[in-house]
Amino acid sequence: MAVGHYAWANNGRGQMRAADVDRDRAVGFLTTAFTEGRLTKDEYDARVETALKARTYSDLDMVVTDLPGARGMPVVRPRGTNGLAIASLACGISQFMLGPLPTIPAIVLGHMARHQIKRTGEDGAGLALAGLILGWAAIVLGVLIVVGVAAVVAGSTVHAAHAIPGPPPPPAAPGGP
Repeated sequence: MAVGHYAWANNGRGQMRAADVDRDRAVGFLTTAFTEGRLTKDEYDARVETALKARTYSDLDMVVTDLPGARGMPVVRPRGTNGLAIASLACGISQFMLGPLPTIPAIVLGHMARHQIKRTGEDGAGLALAGLILGWAAIVLGVLIVVGVAAVVAGSTVHAAHAIPGPPPPPAAPGGP
């Protein structure tokens, strides 16, 4: 028995008593219609109350007759691209122009975007991953540069401390002042 078709038969089926499962099915259909934006909150509440108090199939039919088919496909909104993923990639790319300033935001936004994408199913996983890779690559490159500069400075300091002295100074002339 599909919701919305209870009273169609002329054999008196509309006057048959509805079961709890029929009322639950009607409430489920109303919930779907509400989430699709076909009913306002007040209409939804009133219809759910009526459906839960319905005694017959015709009572249930009156609650859902003006709504499109009960077995229709749900409306699927097109998924958008996660905004944090876009921001992560933008920060990762902007490191080339602004230096290390956007590095940490690229990493943080990338991790947040990947978490949201897993939860919501939005697009943009590749963008978030690219922002993360660029952010972490900048950190690794920065650490290598700092270690390299420190090694060069330390090497030149050690080399200067162990330098071989030049020739000894000439001896003093005899009979000098």
